[in-house]
Amino acid sequence: MMILKMLSTLLLVVHWNPDPAIFRIGSIAPLWYSTTYLAGFLIGYYIVYRMFRRDGVPTDSLDLLLLLLILGTILGARLGHCLFYDWDYYKDHLIEILLPIRTEPTFEFIGFMGLASHGGGIGVLIAQWYYCKKVIKKPLIWLLDRIGVPVILVGCLIRLGNLMNSEIIGLPTDVSWAFVFEQVDQIPRHPVQLYESIAYFLIFLLLSFLYWRTNIRHQTGRLFGVFTVLLWGARFGLEYFKRDMGGIENALGIFSTGQWLSIPLIMVGLYFILRPLPRA
Repeated sequence: MMILKMLSTLLLVVHWNPDPAIFRIGSIAPLWYSTTYLAGFLIGYYIVYRMFRRDGVPTDSLDLLLLLLILGTILGARLGHCLFYDWDYYKDHLIEILLPIRTEPTFEFIGFMGLASHGGGIGVLIAQWYYCKKVIKKPLIWLLDRIGVPVILVGCLIRLGNLMNSEIIGLPTDVSWAFVFEQVDQIPRHPVQLYESIAYFLIFLLLSFLYWRTNIRHQTGRLFGVFTVLLWGARFGLEYFKRDMGGIENALGIFSTGQWLSIPLIMVGLYFILRPLPRA
């Protein structure tokens, strides 16, 4: 029976080895990862445009919001990776944090090889704060109640980019839908990038329903709270299927780095869900 189970697993697993580039024509090779980022932001732009129109807010500054969110996401995610997950290396190679290079063992151009979603979330929050304070003159929580809908969709698409890059892989498993990431090893693993992408898409559908079909958008902070609890709650649970990514988990031991960083964000979300609504 054990031999039959092993043979069944080997036959059913997905052998995964895609080209990170969508196509290649000479030196032109658009990457799946960067394309999913771009697609997410463009779709998100359209969603926010419709929200602003529905709420009677001028849309002439949306280009600036898009630029701020892109910068906040990329810079925040990059700093988050370097500080939370790989500080032992980057504290001695500070120039590599914001430059797409590696200086050891030899100098080479490598692109940005590490982005952390928790850092990206902080960067997005700072970008929104600046936009609300300096541009539309509205409370930050007003935008937070709306921006979660496109942000979770961006996260869904980014995880598909991670899947195409064979990165952020899962733990070994014998489930029949396991992936063998051939660029990494020959071990069947949880396709945790796919789990996360599906989870984010379902959260996107729920948040969209709540915004467009209920009056929750008028309950200040509620939609932001639901978004925060669901996003980081999903992230906390799915960390159990991920391979060790290093960081503070090695020092604290109980949870992974991603789980430690998710806990305070879940608590923030619960606060906004449970707090009494401000009086009109």
